[in-house]
Amino acid sequence: KAMCSGKLQTALLVASYFVYLLVGAAVFQALERTAEKQEKMAAAQMKEAFLQNFTQLTVAEMEQFMKNLIEAIQNGVYPVGNGSQFEESNWDFSNSFFFAGTVVSTIGYGTLHPKTAGGQIFCVVFALFGIPLNIVFLHRVGKMLSLLCQKLGKFLYEKGMRKKKIKFLTLLFFLATGILVFLCLPSVFFQITEGWSYSEGIYFAFITLSTIGFGDYVVGKQSDRKYFSYYRVLVAIWILFGLAWIALLFNL
Repeated sequence: KAMCSGKLQTALLVASYFVYLLVGAAVFQALERTAEKQEKMAAAQMKEAFLQNFTQLTVAEMEQFMKNLIEAIQNGVYPVGNGSQFEESNWDFSNSFFFAGTVVSTIGYGTLHPKTAGGQIFCVVFALFGIPLNIVFLHRVGKMLSLLCQKLGKFLYEKGMRKKKIKFLTLLFFLATGILVFLCLPSVFFQITEGWSYSEGIYFAFITLSTIGFGDYVVGKQSDRKYFSYYRVLVAIWILFGLAWIALLFNL
């Protein structure tokens, strides 16, 4: 009964956690998408005005243009190429879910952030409840994985191995497996999808899973590359379970 109750609690926690992220993603998308469209239209008009009058601009006007351009880029708007890129949104559901995941995991890349007053207030409330929920989720998943460690240890103990050696081998096994699954293999995937070098993929994976999150490398942000649907959702799920693996290492 206790085992069944524990499994039910875990299932409810996992379901609640992902529902929380899905609801958060939907709200961020609803609050931010319209404002982003207006910002992209303003950037397009600024670029058009510059191309028509750039030979007649004064130094002050050129500096103002550069200031506006830098501000647009910082807000995730890249006025390059033709107008087709303005149809794509930084706040589609995939990006919104990715953003929600980076908020509760406290990675905070800084390349995508809410700009409306409603989005900013909601982000505060969402993080206020989401961060503790994320800690509980990681603790529970880490605990489940640690049960696998115990089973492995029990199996090795029955084979006549000493406890100290069992602890060392168990830690080594989960460390090596995690490095392969959460660092090495994803880096190959990022190399293919993002066009990064393998070392850049390793760097991004480590900076992300350690929650340092510099924001110098972020997935799905290159305007000249085509990404498959829900690419960033899959990356967000990789982040969540990668953090659970790190929680397991702390438990061990």
